[in-house]
Amino acid sequence: MGQANSSDVWIKAEGLSKYYGSFTAIEDVSFDVKRGSITAFLGPNGAGKSTTLRCLTGYLAPSAGRSTILGHDMATDRLAGSRQIGYLGESGALYPDMTPASYLRFSAETRALRGGDLKSALDRVADLCQLGEVWSKPIRKLSRGFRQRVGLAQALIHDPKVLILDEPTLGLDPNQIAVVRDLIRSIAKDKAILLSTHILQEVAAMADKVILIDEGRLKFNGPFSDLASGENLESRFREMTGGASA
Repeated sequence: MGQANSSDVWIKAEGLSKYYGSFTAIEDVSFDVKRGSITAFLGPNGAGKSTTLRCLTGYLAPSAGRSTILGHDMATDRLAGSRQIGYLGESGALYPDMTPASYLRFSAETRALRGGDLKSALDRVADLCQLGEVWSKPIRKLSRGFRQRVGLAQALIHDPKVLILDEPTLGLDPNQIAVVRDLIRSIAKDKAILLSTHILQEVAAMADKVILIDEGRLKFNGPFSDLASGENLESRFREMTGGASA
């Protein structure tokens, strides 16, 4: 079988390391995410996931290594790379007194969308994220599930090729989780999605590839089927992160 076209690699980390004095936050973390992949970035709390994401997106300068988004070096060409990224943080970063309509318009304008392009973007994410019934309601009055959908809509407003999602289903009830999962799967074909989580059910439900990090170091990087391969996923996770002896 031939190698995948390098142009399909839309997210790439090469030897990312971050040191704070004698403390090693992450060390020599390398992986890539290809177009059409939902890749789970998995690890226990404190494993180094957030530090890796900040280095990957250019928000934090690594002590060593480099990251690229669609070929843009995030140390030297961050603005161009950032235009290709949609990001959903764990908290959602919503403004409670705004409505989805006003918040998403604001998000679109910060991405330099104007006129017809802005209207088309708003219509697209309102339909994709099923926000019609809450479009003009204050965000503070929305359920956690709808707030998460609004957060996803802002990540998608500029139709990015790369999506980085930090715990996108945390705190949702089973029905809300199903809606968010379906939404993520529906847009995966033409995007590279990196989904940071410590919820093993999300990995099994959505990911085709897994990156596992623990204590700042890469423990696994490959297809989900190779990680689970006949074993209970929770047992495998505990084995690879030292939890089996806890």
